[in-house]
Parts: sequence; structure tokens; C-alpha cells
Amino acid sequence: MIKMKKLTLGYKKEKILKKINLEIKKGEFVGIIGPSGAGKSTLMMSIVGGIKVFDGDFEVLGFDMHHIKKKNLFKLREQIGIIFQGYNLVDRLSVLDNVISGMLKDIPMPRAIIKYYKDKELKKAKEYMEIVDILKYSKNRCDELSGGQRQRVAIARALAGEPKIILADEPISALDPNSAKKVMDILKKVNEKYGVTIVTNLHHLEVAKDYCERIIGVNNGTIVFDGKSGELSPKIVEQIYATSTKKK
Repeated sequence: MIKMKKLTLGYKKEKILKKINLEIKKGEFVGIIGPSGAGKSTLMMSIVGGIKVFDGDFEVLGFDMHHIKKKNLFKLREQIGIIFQGYNLVDRLSVLDNVISGMLKDIPMPRAIIKYYKDKELKKAKEYMEIVDILKYSKNRCDELSGGQRQRVAIARALAGEPKIILADEPISALDPNSAKKVMDILKKVNEKYGVTIVTNLHHLEVAKDYCERIIGVNNGTIVFDGKSGELSPKIVEQIYATSTKKK
């Protein structure tokens, strides 16, 4: 699904991550951890082509990210769902409309504008709302929901695009512990039920250990750990969270 070999990434002239070697397979649930500014977001968001490739080999879903053309970048992004820390929902629209907005690549714009949805689209939306336990709020505006509920709507919207990969950017950082647990439980369910590869960056070490079968530790622009959560010894954790001077 994702292959990086001796990969150097950054912004403009600044190199943030250097000589990264990483391979992520279909169906994995991967957590990226490390101190603020270590390069976690740079690593994750490079998967959708938002980061400059300086050097090395980089392939996502068969696309060469070093030389990807605009039309192919669009095709790649259609296969990747993104869940943001700030939800990125249209608050004035209903839960249903927000979820179906994840299908817009398959719905003609005139129908989308007048909110005319076919039965198969409504059936899919219902399935995804049930998965995230938000169906009973389908007619509510999103600005009427709690933060945890809104994040669950965001997961359903990502699912509506039938992605091969979901990127979850600090999905629980703004949530209380109970809401955070429910969101992580749902992401795990999505991973297991649909076989979607999930890559998430997390500030909460214990959450990463509880939910992610594989953990990538990033510090000072390099991967300092790549393994199972059970392999995270106190010494390795200390190494991962050592003071970093790199920008996020």
C-alpha cells in the first residue's frame, strides 16, 4: 500500500524527515507517535501528496509520489479518507448530508446541490452511520452535536468514499476520555470490518499501545522505532520522546 525507501521529505527548501524507510501493508492499523515537532504530521500527510519529496523512493497505492502528475494525484486522493482533528464538517448541514458528501465523486453535482440521493446512496449512508452509532442523529445539523459525535460523523463521511486508506490526524486530541475511547473503538471496528488500512498520529501513548497493532516512533526527523506495541520498553519510549528540535 505504502512504500518509502531512503525518503527525504519537507517544505520548500527545508528537509523535515530524512532517509525514511517504511512499508505499510493492506489492513494494518498503524499509530505514529513522538514529541510535538518531530515530524509525525509531515510523515502522515505525505501519503496524500501534500509534502515535497526531495529524494528517495515513495509509492502509495501504486503511484510514484516523486513524479506524480496532477490528474493521478486526484485519483490517489479519491482512494484515501482523511479524518481531521477539527472534524472539517459543514456545520449547517445535517449529519446525513455530511456523510453523503463523502460520495460526491460518484454523485453528479446537480443532484448533490438539490440533495437528491438515490436509494443505494441512502442505504450506504445508513450503513456507515450505524457503524459509527450516529444514525439516530441523521437529521440533526452537525453544529448540534458534541465533539465526539462530530468526529464519528467525520469517520462515516470518510467511509462513504470507500477508501483503501484512512488517515486520522490527531482524531481524539480535543475529546474527553469517554468520547476518545468510542472514536478509537470505531476506528478499530472499521479497520477490522472493511479491511481499511488506518494510519493515525497520536499524542496519547497508552491509546496507541491499546489500539494500534504497529507503532512508528518519530523523533528529530527519523524513525527511531517501528514495531509492535508490546515491544515498547521504557528505554525505547524515552528515546522516542526525547526533546526534538524539528518542525512538525
